[in-house]
Amino acid sequence: MHPPEVMIKSIQMKKTTIAMSTTFTRRFGVLPLLLIGSLFYFSCSVNRAHIDDNLEKYFKARNVEGCFTMLNNADGKVTVYNMNMDTTRYTPASTFKILSSLIALQTGVVTGEDMVIKWDDIKRSNPEWNKDLNIREAFKVSAVPFYQEVARRIGKDTLKRWVDSVSYGNKNTDGPVDSFWLNNKLKISPDEQLGFLKRLYFDQLPFRKSVQETVKSIMMQENNTAYKLSYKTGWGFDEQGNSLGWITGWIEENNHVYFFVTLVKSADPEIDMRRVRMDITKDILKEYGFFQGKK
Repeated sequence: MHPPEVMIKSIQMKKTTIAMSTTFTRRFGVLPLLLIGSLFYFSCSVNRAHIDDNLEKYFKARNVEGCFTMLNNADGKVTVYNMNMDTTRYTPASTFKILSSLIALQTGVVTGEDMVIKWDDIKRSNPEWNKDLNIREAFKVSAVPFYQEVARRIGKDTLKRWVDSVSYGNKNTDGPVDSFWLNNKLKISPDEQLGFLKRLYFDQLPFRKSVQETVKSIMMQENNTAYKLSYKTGWGFDEQGNSLGWITGWIEENNHVYFFVTLVKSADPEIDMRRVRMDITKDILKEYGFFQGKK
């Protein structure tokens, strides 16, 4: 039995919490409460993570720094290699295309998967960008010019409101409307990316369900009888000129989903980041027993 004064204090605290929740719900609605709850969950997830230093070998073998984090949705267990990097914010680079796709479809700037944005006739180093594209095609080839045009059409104020609404990283959209996710203004940590991915997968972001389903469909990269692999890549540079390579996504086997984020950092200007980030990610997933349909 608790002493009477402890019981009284407990009841008073419960009443205060209920009153605060009721006031908040009346003012802002239920959705923000759900978002706050999910944000709180992921801000604390690293505190109970399993640290797997064995994964260091995959980064060392390629002479890079990096981190890897995974959430097993079935039991809530989080696995992390390199906690310091996992909880440090970096430019999202093209992984921001996940959020910008959601915003574009939600606002009607992109009316659907078949809507085409015309090529501006400027030839760029990636020939896959030098043509008319719809959003599915642009996402697959990570077409920067397409998404820069989308950002200009959405507008700075609207982008800022949505970045704030999902509490994306540091929420900093300073600078040009078509490059703040590339210029080290907007930053997000791998741990925050993991939380964002889970909210998207379960349609918990403040977008129409149909919009979230469309973006998840666009993210699908491999689909066979053993597994489904969905992700978005990103490649940017930090303030010191280091290359930063992202892969953020999830893998599904036997109706179980696992969310993961890989971040690679290298000072080598000649690094083949596209290959390195993917090789590291798939090597780790293979070590954990994926790709066989047995998870």
